[in-house]
Amino acid sequence: MKIKFFAIAFIALSSVFSTANAQKTVVDIAVGSKDHSTLVAAVKAAGLVETLQSAGPFTVFAPVNAAFGKLPAGTVESLLKPENKATLVKVLTYHVVAGNLDAAAVVKAITDGGGKVTVKTVSGGSLTASLKDGKVILTDENGGVSTVVATDLKAGNGVIHVIDSVVLPK
Repeated sequence: MKIKFFAIAFIALSSVFSTANAQKTVVDIAVGSKDHSTLVAAVKAAGLVETLQSAGPFTVFAPVNAAFGKLPAGTVESLLKPENKATLVKVLTYHVVAGNLDAAAVVKAITDGGGKVTVKTVSGGSLTASLKDGKVILTDENGGVSTVVATDLKAGNGVIHVIDSVVLPK
């Protein structure tokens, strides 16, 4: 019962953000957020702006600036170097799932999956989504965990869910 209550609250909260950004791309929404300037710089350095402005649809799990701050010192600076572009692309595309998975679809998939669901990322890796204390949790291939802190920032080419930690591929 408690999980259902939190899942319903999660879906209700997400509807607040549902249609305001329908004509913008996922990149436009990230650019417009002061909390995503590190992500935007990384997307630009990786040469992914044009891709993420295309038709999609994309589901983007977008780490906030503070999430990048949790990485070991020097990691972001190293990833932004031109010689590390392939690694940066892999990390960023690990945060993207093909399709338009809004909060309701994610919660339903978790519930239908008996408490968790694994999704394939654009990078070819997998993320596992589950519910903990009514919040969607992402677990990466290394066992790293991130919490979804805002949902359903809808764009014309997909949806963004804001996360509090960077998830990393193997």
